[in-house]
Amino acid sequence: MKAHTRETQSTMTPEKAIQFLKEGNQRFQQNLKANRNLLEQVNDTKDGQFPFATVLSCIDSRVSAELVFDQGLGDIFSIRIAGNFVNQDILGSMEFACKLAGTKTIVVLGHTSCGAIKGACDHARLGNLTALINKIEPAVYAVKEPKEESQRNSENLDFVDAVSVKNVEMTLENIRNQSVILKEMEENKEIAIVGAMCDISDGKVTFM
Repeated sequence: MKAHTRETQSTMTPEKAIQFLKEGNQRFQQNLKANRNLLEQVNDTKDGQFPFATVLSCIDSRVSAELVFDQGLGDIFSIRIAGNFVNQDILGSMEFACKLAGTKTIVVLGHTSCGAIKGACDHARLGNLTALINKIEPAVYAVKEPKEESQRNSENLDFVDAVSVKNVEMTLENIRNQSVILKEMEENKEIAIVGAMCDISDGKVTFM
């Protein structure tokens, strides 16, 4: 499989980009990697890059976007931060990726049993981690069930995963609310902005 070129990127639509990611995840689940020469892709991309998607995911070592979507060099922009939330710098990176570099979709990828989400559920406080946790905690409060405080913590994995889904949904909302550029591009059908969840037990990505 060759690296993407200006020509192949230009033929990509938001729908096609998402389908490419879905097909890549199918290959990942089946342990059937696409036939690609990474060193050849290094050479192919030395004069420019033409990715088709931008993926915001967690730093979790089990959820590398390039691996779970079976993509090679020059295929996707990968943004990683614990808890896969957005801030001004990440939004700026997304605007560059879509408006200037031509990617056709933004995927916010959460995952099950997320450590950052667990920390938010437990309201962890530790150095600079505190500020990061504060950005995720609104998703904790937005999940209303269960009501019992004893069940609203990291020991309840169903609650943790519900918060992970809510965090993805709120991140999508924040992207649209905080970036006029990306919102307009979505409204004009130039890009898609979608959420997804990766199950760390089998690597399956479910688009929301």
